[in-house]
Amino acid sequence: MQQDKIVVGLDIGTTKICALVGRKNEYGKLEILGMGKAVSEGVQRGIVLNIDKTVDAIKRAIRQAEEQSGIDIGVVNVGIAGQHIKSLQHNGSITRPSGDNEITQDDVNRLTADMYRLVTPPGSQIIHVMPQDYKVDFEGGVTDPIGMAGVRLEGNFHIITAQSAAINNINKCVTKAGLAIADLILEPLASSVSVLSDEEKEAGVALIDIGGGTTDLAVFKDGIIRHAAVLPFGGNIITQDIKQGCNVTPNQAEQLKVKFGKAIAEEASDYEIVSIPGLPNRPPKEVSLKNLAYIIEARMSEIIELVYAEIYRMGLQDHLSAGIVLTGGGSQLQNLEQLTEYLTGLDTRIGYPNQHLGKGKIEAVKSPMHATGVGLVLAGYQGEDERLARPGYGEEEMTPAPYSYQAAAPVSAPVVPSFTSAPTPAVAPAAPVASTPEAPKPPKEQRGLKFLGDITRKLKGILIDDFDDKQY
Repeated sequence: MQQDKIVVGLDIGTTKICALVGRKNEYGKLEILGMGKAVSEGVQRGIVLNIDKTVDAIKRAIRQAEEQSGIDIGVVNVGIAGQHIKSLQHNGSITRPSGDNEITQDDVNRLTADMYRLVTPPGSQIIHVMPQDYKVDFEGGVTDPIGMAGVRLEGNFHIITAQSAAINNINKCVTKAGLAIADLILEPLASSVSVLSDEEKEAGVALIDIGGGTTDLAVFKDGIIRHAAVLPFGGNIITQDIKQGCNVTPNQAEQLKVKFGKAIAEEASDYEIVSIPGLPNRPPKEVSLKNLAYIIEARMSEIIELVYAEIYRMGLQDHLSAGIVLTGGGSQLQNLEQLTEYLTGLDTRIGYPNQHLGKGKIEAVKSPMHATGVGLVLAGYQGEDERLARPGYGEEEMTPAPYSYQAAAPVSAPVVPSFTSAPTPAVAPAAPVASTPEAPKPPKEQRGLKFLGDITRKLKGILIDDFDDKQY
């Protein structure tokens, strides 16, 4: 029963580590039973750099979630992000015995399993294999080949890889905290489950998740993912700019950004000034909100332009009928919607993880900063529903071992063509719906070409210098 199933999502972010305990009610809506948060001091740009600090933060977050929900947590869905994330397209095929008339689920599973055996660059491994479309005896455009007659089955797959060391460090942290990983999910995919509608994914939409250390991108079209990327810039780099530009402490810079920050300088008053406490034996410092907005607008414009350049590079800018959805903690900046629409020319909205949530006592979970955590919980139910609907689903599939990492070998192929890892009673992975891809149109000699050239000249020096600056 879905009402009896408890799913836990663990979001290991750059600024916070958050644990959410969820359960679906009789109406199919998600109820958050408990939430725990802890300051993340051992993670930078989505990568674990200090094992002990990260383990302590995970334990604090899990303890709070257990106390609030009254449930002992043992298995979690974990998100992964970082600049090391890569996505690619690959084609595979199998030949069936000519005597077999119909293509079965086992044939599709075997084709998907072959994708996990691809040779990847040293130090990386496959974490997701997601089907795009299939061909049966060279007849393309097939979204569901099961039941069709044919000998040769081909498939186009979207494959996402991650750095083996990053996966290993996450696995160590979670294991040392006394937990088991049921599934390891790319964070923008998890966020998309909680904030995007099926209609938006079908029409074409770009999800931009602005976190503390990274900005995650996921582009959907025809109901399936077309591209995913993680950029090593987020809200923390804006805080650093404010710290240097206004000559204040990091905590003061963060408070200025959250309470008074605007993404468009023209919306800030020329005459508003904020007085903040000075250092010991120093007078208070005055900061102009207009200057503060100029600092924020400059950096946020560069981040949005860099994301749009990634979309343009893949030729997907003309396939986003539903525009852009902003989520994550950084999306709460005032006037960010208007700035994004101005820079990209696409309709933009803020994504809140509300459409799948039922009534609950924890109102804070409805914030965009918890979109990934809510998505990790929903992913467990989504994957379980897909397995229940699959022919031949039996009781023997209910008790496999949790996710485990092997340094010297690729991840073993899952039974289902979905998010990686084996299912467990507590949590389960999710899978995007397969559909027919639409080939990207060639870039037009219009506004986009000039836009891309401007981005290249502006960002090539500025953002790379910031990334190499060791103080970040």
